[in-house]
Amino acid sequence: MAVKSSITRAEFRESAQPVKIEINGIPMMAEVKEFSTGSLGWYLNAKTLIDVGGKQVSVQIGMNLTIVGSKDLPKDE
Repeated sequence: MAVKSSITRAEFRESAQPVKIEINGIPMMAEVKEFSTGSLGWYLNAKTLIDVGGKQVSVQIGMNLTIVGSKDLPKDE
């Protein structure tokens, strides 16, 4: 069942702002993104350190926040 998005592509482009994400107490910003699939949302790609049993391990972060139904929004003329 397709879910209709309550925003247009133009409204998203005009008004969307980066989203603050906190991972392990470290603030990061997910940037506004139009994905190659046609979906709209935000994307975060970063690296950070996480403590595991007293040892710092480096982790790669890849996060998508996708507006449900945005892939099916009408394309631009």
